[in-house]
Amino acid sequence: MKKLLALAVIAGGVFFVIKRNKDAKAEADLWREATAPAERVTSPNGSTPARAGSDAARNN
Repeated sequence: MKKLLALAVIAGGVFFVIKRNKDAKAEADLWREATAPAERVTSPNGSTPARAGSDAARNN
């Protein structure tokens, strides 16, 4: 009986560690996706669009 209880405790501990690592990886992946720099948008002809910034304000 003690061996079975010890085996159940060990299996529960292993399950807990695996679940915690999986959850931590999912959280890290979500954080990495949320904080990743935005991808550059290109037009169909392959050029990048004009930047909306001080250059565009000066032309008006």
